[in-house]
Amino acid sequence: MEYLLDAVQMKAADHYTIRQLGIPSLELMERAALSCVEAMEQWRPGRALIVCGSGNNGGDGFAIGRILLEKGADVTLVFAGRMESRTEETVRQMERFKQAGGKVCGTFEPGAYDVVADALFGAGLNRDITGDYLDIVRKMNESEGKKLAVDIPSGISAATGCVMGAAFRADVTVTFQEKKLGLCLFPGRSYAGEVLVSDIGIDSSLITRGRDVCYTVDKSDAKKMLPPRPADSHKGTFGKLLLIAGSRGMAGAAFLSAYSAYRMGAGLVQIYTAEENRTVLQQLIPEAVISAYEEFDREELKTKLAWADAVCIGPGIGISEISRHILNTVLKEGEVPCMIDADGLNLLASDSRLMKGLSEGKYVLTPHMKELSRLTGRPVEDIKKNRKELLELFAEQYGVTLVQKDACTLVGESGRHTYVNQTGSAAMAKAGSGDVLSGMIAGLMAQGKEPYEAAVLGVYLHGLAGELACERLGDYSVLARDLAEHIGSAVLQIINEKH
Repeated sequence: MEYLLDAVQMKAADHYTIRQLGIPSLELMERAALSCVEAMEQWRPGRALIVCGSGNNGGDGFAIGRILLEKGADVTLVFAGRMESRTEETVRQMERFKQAGGKVCGTFEPGAYDVVADALFGAGLNRDITGDYLDIVRKMNESEGKKLAVDIPSGISAATGCVMGAAFRADVTVTFQEKKLGLCLFPGRSYAGEVLVSDIGIDSSLITRGRDVCYTVDKSDAKKMLPPRPADSHKGTFGKLLLIAGSRGMAGAAFLSAYSAYRMGAGLVQIYTAEENRTVLQQLIPEAVISAYEEFDREELKTKLAWADAVCIGPGIGISEISRHILNTVLKEGEVPCMIDADGLNLLASDSRLMKGLSEGKYVLTPHMKELSRLTGRPVEDIKKNRKELLELFAEQYGVTLVQKDACTLVGESGRHTYVNQTGSAAMAKAGSGDVLSGMIAGLMAQGKEPYEAAVLGVYLHGLAGELACERLGDYSVLARDLAEHIGSAVLQIINEKH
């Protein structure tokens, strides 16, 4: 598990290390600078441009400049802050740089360098870049040479990943102790380049215990989350999933979800769908049980709900009155974990009475940004700027696990750390990708995984399957069915993880 901190959380960890553990701030700064220089050495930085601000990020930059001077580099160091605003550490590092023979410049023009280092603002920036600073960021970006950001690219919010007026575009970001949340969320993730996390001795253990800290997982973490597969088992051991999916002309959504649930390990999938889909689904996925309806039959549906270990409702069901009655019955009569996606979410958004049927700890909702906008009444742009806060508020208000789908998907539940997914690729942005995810999460719930863990593991493996499909087919040609086909390969990768 890797924790993702914002600026406030990182500052608290920094203060604890300095004040309670007695490690001097200048010592931490020296370690940070050395880690940046070590990252630069791959580029042979004979000629370096370093742009420094007034805060401690600028102090890191002065220390970087001094170390490079001592290694024989030609260093152009630009101080773009205000003298009266310098921190005590930055004052000291500026003096050390000058004592080493360095010259501090006040302005610069775009030029050719081996490396351009951004030590202008760092993680503490809390307002848009304007005025002369806009020009400075533009000149850094226009300069030739490899770009390195110190801790976080200037202009990227450490909390949201949003661009604050303008931002430095790095090839490499060396961030200190813990990865910053803004480096993982778009668009900040696209500005950061390769992110290297340097352990400089800050103790963040107290901070990461707080539930407001986000996290991500790797293959070894995901491996521990897989449901067991005992040798002495049968199909019932791995759960029965009732998949309510597919209206007239929408058999594809039902197929993709059912197929993905099976690939994820579910023992038996029953598809409850419109009669028109029966024949095509029997041909597409003979492993599934097909039950069809022509009109709403409450008693029949109650029987199927009683049979199931988990329910998934929504992919391709449409927003007809029949679909509304089916969803209402699932909410009132269902007693097992349930996943609601796609048209199920649109039906919820259209009727506040249905929202009141959500019960705590039982439901997983998987909206993309537009669906979440309908559910919350908030504009998409507003949601993107406040993703974590709105996700946690919604999850707490309705007692659900919320999967906030986007290029970087978040998973939240009241009382749990928010998960930030780091797998996946642009190749996955195709129709049907969400249906695959629905089947994967529901398939895990059928096997006994509780909703939050099923959502986290399903999202992680969905993205990993997308990466594997992209490796084979490229960014342009991956289809949703290819994601489903690569679920097995994704699971094998984490099973074979040695650490």
